[in-house]
Amino acid sequence: MFDQLAAIGTTFNVVPHLGALVAAYLLALPIGWDREKGERSAGLRTFPLVAIASCGFIQATENLTAGSPEATARIVEGLITGMGFIGGGAILVVKASVRGTATAASLWATGAIGTSVGLGAYDVSIVLAVMTFLTLRLNANLKPDGPQNRPD
Repeated sequence: MFDQLAAIGTTFNVVPHLGALVAAYLLALPIGWDREKGERSAGLRTFPLVAIASCGFIQATENLTAGSPEATARIVEGLITGMGFIGGGAILVVKASVRGTATAASLWATGAIGTSVGLGAYDVSIVLAVMTFLTLRLNANLKPDGPQNRPD
């Protein structure tokens, strides 16, 4: 047991993981800010947490999945499924309308941002973050009833 603890001490390197987690956090922050500003059910705390958790799962399993693309794929598959589950919880059916679909989709996209950062695909994560933010900000004004009456 002490040998295992000693081995952990030799591989304890926070800096590369901290950089990835901070990047995931910062990329998700504008999305959370937009949702918070619009008084949505998930906002400034939720979106960065989703991104860093997704990134953290990838980062935490690096030693287990090293050299095994199949193992990495299983971790990513679990994250995709988990984000779908969380997003499903954000969708509400109220009478004849459905609310929360944009929140669910943006949570799923934020999970993809964190996952791509964790995998080192920073270019993908930046494009995902920009496209998600712009979709939420710009497309809200295209709805027939305007941004003030957005259901989600």
